Amino acid sequence: MPSRRRSTRSAPTTPAARPGAVEPSPAERYAASRRRAAAEHGELAVFRERLDFPLDDFQVEACAALERGSGVLVAAPTGAGKTVVGEFAVHLALVSGRKAFYTTPIKALSNQKYADLARVHGTERVGLLTGDTSVNGDADVVVMTTEVLRNMLYAGSSALDGLGYVVMDEVHYLADRFRGPVWEEVIIHLPDDVQLVSLSATVSNAEEFGDWLATVRGDTTVVVSEHRPVPLGQHVLVGDQLLDLYAGHVDPTDPGVDPPINPDLTHLLRGRTGGDRDRRAPRGRPGRARDHRPAGGVRPVPRFVMVDELAEARLLPAIVFIFSRVGCEAAVQQCLSAGVRLTTPAERADIRRVAEERCAAIPPEDLEVLGYDAFVEGLVRGVAAHHAGMLPLFKETVEDLFSRGWVKVVFATETLALGINMPARCVVLEKLVKWDGSAHVDVTPGEYTQLTGRAGRRGIDTEGHAVVVAHGALDPVQLAGLASRRLYPLRSSFRPTYNMAVNLVAQVGRERARDVLETSFAQFQADRGVVGLARQAQTHAEALEGYAQAMTCHLGDFAQYMGLRRAITDRERGLAKEQAATRRADVARTLEGLHVGDVVEIPGGRRAEHAVVVDPGGPGGFDGPRPTVLTTDRQVRRLTVADAGSGLRTVGRLAVPARFELRVPAARRDLAARLRARLDELDVVPAPARAPGRRAERRSAAADDAELAALRRELRSHPCHRCPEREDHARWAERWERLRSEHAALVRRIAGRTGSIAAVFDRICDVLGTLGYLTSDDSGALRVTDDGRWLRRLYAENDLVLAECLRRGVWDELDAPGLAAAVSTLVYRSRRDDEGDARVPGGPDGRLGRALDAAVRAWSQLDDLEREARLETIQPLDLGLVQPVHRWAAGRSLDAVLRGSDLAAGDFVRWCKQVIDVLDQVSGAAPTARLRTTAAKAVTAMRRGVVAYSTV
Repeated sequence: MPSRRRSTRSAPTTPAARPGAVEPSPAERYAASRRRAAAEHGELAVFRERLDFPLDDFQVEACAALERGSGVLVAAPTGAGKTVVGEFAVHLALVSGRKAFYTTPIKALSNQKYADLARVHGTERVGLLTGDTSVNGDADVVVMTTEVLRNMLYAGSSALDGLGYVVMDEVHYLADRFRGPVWEEVIIHLPDDVQLVSLSATVSNAEEFGDWLATVRGDTTVVVSEHRPVPLGQHVLVGDQLLDLYAGHVDPTDPGVDPPINPDLTHLLRGRTGGDRDRRAPRGRPGRARDHRPAGGVRPVPRFVMVDELAEARLLPAIVFIFSRVGCEAAVQQCLSAGVRLTTPAERADIRRVAEERCAAIPPEDLEVLGYDAFVEGLVRGVAAHHAGMLPLFKETVEDLFSRGWVKVVFATETLALGINMPARCVVLEKLVKWDGSAHVDVTPGEYTQLTGRAGRRGIDTEGHAVVVAHGALDPVQLAGLASRRLYPLRSSFRPTYNMAVNLVAQVGRERARDVLETSFAQFQADRGVVGLARQAQTHAEALEGYAQAMTCHLGDFAQYMGLRRAITDRERGLAKEQAATRRADVARTLEGLHVGDVVEIPGGRRAEHAVVVDPGGPGGFDGPRPTVLTTDRQVRRLTVADAGSGLRTVGRLAVPARFELRVPAARRDLAARLRARLDELDVVPAPARAPGRRAERRSAAADDAELAALRRELRSHPCHRCPEREDHARWAERWERLRSEHAALVRRIAGRTGSIAAVFDRICDVLGTLGYLTSDDSGALRVTDDGRWLRRLYAENDLVLAECLRRGVWDELDAPGLAAAVSTLVYRSRRDDEGDARVPGGPDGRLGRALDAAVRAWSQLDDLEREARLETIQPLDLGLVQPVHRWAAGRSLDAVLRGSDLAAGDFVRWCKQVIDVLDQVSGAAPTARLRTTAAKAVTAMRRGVVAYSTV
């Protein structure tokens, strides 16, 4: 069994420095002294000499564990300095003559880390691999995205030779639904002698994750620090007043459970002034209101007012999270329109110089399309937006200028919260609700922690500040719950894919592959959940045994007797259901036979009512038509089967004007009067409604059912029917049956969790076998076919659809722009469901149109096959990017590509990067030389202009 070191939760370096902090115990002080002593010798001591800041205890502990040869998991808040541990792993690799890989979830973070490490170790010793960027890939230290490392592992790359350390920065990203599974693949498949350094945000189940790492990687030390090096204050901006969230005696760094709310804040949010107390404070000092103005009916503060308040309170630089791209851009424009200017003349000159240098390679006509002038105007005023719809080069410029302290306020979406080094003194949240792609959902405690974790610059600020803008729906108690619960659980999103399946079968065979997949964190968590379910199932089994004894009858088999009773009940219910369905069908036919002018009697209430049909309705659906009627008291109703019941009947006719207007009150009044007169002529007296619960005249179907009669005879002849304690036994038997049903469902849940990942893998292998990517040899073992061998090299999310399109040759006749456009259907996902019909260059009957039609047919057939196999992995093709990509690959200008569409420049570049990534795979894996050549040409055609300028 692999060993696992005791996990520890690191205390602050100087606990007495924090108000209310508890002094460490003698044992804790001794352990800290031992760590310090260990750090005074060996490579950690050498490493520390190069730093210009002291290491915290959790950093010392994690680094010492690394030097001992243990893997480490470090879970600590944003800004706490986790990356120091990763940098020490790089140091150990270099001094020991081994390689180090530093992996990140996104290219922007890889670029940033590459620059940091190259600055320390020199560009000759550090490389960068991000799929579309390759710099010194054979260096001793290589920074890369996690996907690149996964691909290396499956390809058996020689770059893995001599690998000693792998740093997985932001490892909690494995919870990401789309890209997270790659992280688990890497962790599982890394060679055993590689030391793994996992750096995570603070998660509530770090020990569980550490247990799994120890299971699959061996000796692993878990170090958890919940201490922020820069304390975080919690505030609410109400109008132009900045107030503390908590009551004055609460320590914001340790608020505890349900901390009391600042009464001043409560009064303001409720529209009260809080009495005659003087709540004024000097401007620039958060925590006290400055005047007595009530804030009843709280309105959102204008963004330029918010910026002014933050500036006067000396809380800049600040990041304002808005959760909307449009909102971010609008915020910048509002500030510019209001004349906000946060920079000095010298800063403005520096900002303009940097922006011009960074964007010098972009042609002027493209800069105009991108709104360059407005972008720079915001920068020189000290405000900027940051979101995925921006050109990556623009985003990088914002990040650079913000890190230099020249841009003071950035309005950002939550994408900024991941990894990018943009520390701020203050973080503002406009709302606590965001759009998750399908609905508006509340921000979780974990998300709140991630977002506000950027507030407080280590070595610069003595305190960071989190500010929530007050609005009508703000609940300070809910906010306190978000701010005080800083932990969130890490949940695996691992799932097998077709590419993973063929690679595993090729490397280790099917049975060994199943064993490998069962070591995933997803299965680890599922198995732990089974423990509780199994305990519950055992309790059920014991109770069932007791119930079985209690229902035992000395006259015969009582379980058999109860089976007869249940059979009778089921038969009675079935007959009643059939009879009700027949009755509904009869009523539906009655409704279908109505015509305009029919006078009908409708059962209901104490007495039936009468109405005239003014619209018979259409053919209707399952319940038949829904005719519109006008009652004697001028009410308009739409009759349904339920309204009609079993008593609807036609009692006469009434002429309805050909142009009768139902919406005209006078017309309804006249027709209702004529209806009442007609009823008098017909001498119709409203019949009394059938009393509730009274049986219908219709004879029950159960009375004539032979099967039911036979069951009843068998029941009466059963020995247990004569038992004097029959009903007592029956009550225990009913409890036994209910619990037995619950127990069976629980057992199914357990079976579904146990080996669940391997079961999905088996179904994926079955699909691949049906399609001919896998086959069985003479011994029955699975092996990879020739088609499967090039599927191994396709890592796209829609890998199987891509493979089928290549194998069927549906793209063989396309030119480079057409192939790029076709590939875009595999990677693109519209942001909205209401996108119009996509335009296809050449029309639906052109070469590209026919190829796309064939690709859609291939997807449809695969979708049917997956449904039969109970799988849901492939995604529908999206044609929304076909025309823009075709135009771009054909050499059209950026203006021509984006004109007439809602596509943002940043989105276009991002999707182009993904199209290029897949085209690059096709250029190396396509089954024909012609298609490989076309794919290579398409890569060259796509990688130009703003797409080539981007490093993300």
